[in-house]
Amino acid sequence: MLSMPDETSLVIEIATDPVLAARVAFLAAVTFPLACPAHSTREDMAGHIAAALTPQRFADWIDDDSCEVIVAREGEDGPLVGYALVIHTPPTDHDVCAAVGDALSSEVSKMYVLPGHHGTHRADRPAHRLMDAAVRSAQARGSQVLWLGVNQLNERAQRYYRKMGFTQAGTRTFQMSGAVENDYVMTRRI
Repeated sequence: MLSMPDETSLVIEIATDPVLAARVAFLAAVTFPLACPAHSTREDMAGHIAAALTPQRFADWIDDDSCEVIVAREGEDGPLVGYALVIHTPPTDHDVCAAVGDALSSEVSKMYVLPGHHGTHRADRPAHRLMDAAVRSAQARGSQVLWLGVNQLNERAQRYYRKMGFTQAGTRTFQMSGAVENDYVMTRRI
């Protein structure tokens, strides 16, 4: 009989060891396609993963003082079930700047959880706990606004972000291996 882990078994932590990068990259490769719109091609998704979600990219983010890779795992040494990447530098995209305004901000650049760990029925709620950690991370850096981009066709993610206090503040485009996707920019005052 399978038992659901209780809240105390889920560990949320900032990744500080670049050795963890390969495990996060593997998780990213599994979860990224799940958030892509139905019209996304396998080639575009694979191209994006190969270019932007590599072990080296995650190792660089782990080593970068302006970024925090936050992981969710089952127990101290258990498997990763989710991750978030928080970037603590001002946005450079004109559309994002217009949406975020002049406030000091941090970006939730990536946040993904394995499908078996989605949903509010779970006692451990990894997505909620990752977002709480992202908020605390941004607050610790003095940010007043937390922002993210979410595909305009990903209604499930949009509902989740609204539940977490985000509101739509603008739009931007996102390049996925040559394909142009349209995102909403969502913000949350913190």
